[in-house]
Amino acid sequence: MQPLAERLRPKNLDEYIGQKHLVGDSGVLRTMIETGKIQSIILWGPPGVGKTTLAKIIAKSSNRQMYSLSAISSGVKEVREVLDKASHQNLFNTSPSPILFIDEIHRFSKSQQDSLLSAVEQGVVTLIGATTENPSFEVNSPLLSRCEVYVLKSLEQNDLDELLKRAISQDEILKQKNFNIQETKALFRQSGGDARKFLNILEIIIDSQNSENITINDEIVNKLLQKNTAIYDKKGDMHYDIISAFIKSIRGSDANAAIYYLARMLNGGEDLKFIARRLVISASEDIGLANPNAMLLANACFQAVSTVGYPESRIMLAECTIYLANSPKSNSAYNAINAAMEFSKQTGDLAIPLHLRNAPTKLMEQLGYGQQYKYAHDYPGHFVDQEFLPEEISGTTFYFPQDNAAEQKAKQTIQNLWKDKYKT
Repeated sequence: MQPLAERLRPKNLDEYIGQKHLVGDSGVLRTMIETGKIQSIILWGPPGVGKTTLAKIIAKSSNRQMYSLSAISSGVKEVREVLDKASHQNLFNTSPSPILFIDEIHRFSKSQQDSLLSAVEQGVVTLIGATTENPSFEVNSPLLSRCEVYVLKSLEQNDLDELLKRAISQDEILKQKNFNIQETKALFRQSGGDARKFLNILEIIIDSQNSENITINDEIVNKLLQKNTAIYDKKGDMHYDIISAFIKSIRGSDANAAIYYLARMLNGGEDLKFIARRLVISASEDIGLANPNAMLLANACFQAVSTVGYPESRIMLAECTIYLANSPKSNSAYNAINAAMEFSKQTGDLAIPLHLRNAPTKLMEQLGYGQQYKYAHDYPGHFVDQEFLPEEISGTTFYFPQDNAAEQKAKQTIQNLWKDKYKT
């Protein structure tokens, strides 16, 4: 017997659930299908949102033959065999070119992707690629330029609610049973917006009760699925999206949001040292001189995480995350080094003032190296006014203290020592 997800696979757009921005009344893919002007496209989205189904609907609605390949199990040989069949078909048929559907197209190597270029450009086939990874990084630029990319989204709760109603009312097996639906929150949460996973969980619930009367509630779902495995690819877009949200939440001083994203990463099995390293970076880039202790705590967190394993290390990461989020913020050090590096590129290798150079040889002494250098510790307050920058850029300012207590104190020190030499 076919799985429920396969039995309920939509056969046309009217049965298709979700992705209204693409297949709704004014959706670009609906328009493409209705006009019959099918272009090569790449469907990018998480698992279970209807990429394969949409490809099949496009092929059926446009009366085109469809060849399907999986990048996991197919290579250049299989691609060429399909392209040869399509070329032969085009010689003796005036109908539109067949559709070549490649699932997980991001898994194709550069040479495998290159083997498609000519056929796609000449219209031998219309390519529909499906991927869970960002095409910008995983699909070669020449092939990407020949395709339109459409983003599919995880199904929302109202989509899954519609799917549940359709399953129990239209499936030949399920409609013979009696459903007592008390709660659906856990069912929706455990599916993570994945229609296939949603229907698989529904089947597990039905099989576990082995009865004509099926009860669905949160307790039953959570008991059957004791551990909610997060949809989290440590090498994919989710990895970068969540760490980005995590760091931006810290930068934005939202400790609650930061802790939420930390929890998402921990539940997804993210590398603990990766998280700790990002906290060290955030401590210097976003908190910086507004609270120099942040760097010490973040580095201590990294050392602790490197020593203590999970699950205890989650507490150290949480402590550091909350501390950084609640710290005053400054990116003055970040701005200063960026400005100085760019300035040094533009101005080149300016001569170091002679009085700042070491003189390890007699010749260097004769050339004036180190002469007239004033040793700061020999002067009151351990400070003496002398030039440290190359003459051509004397007075150039890279560090601008920001509006926080620690740096306002530093600003006052600079003004007291250097008077009007540096703008602060």
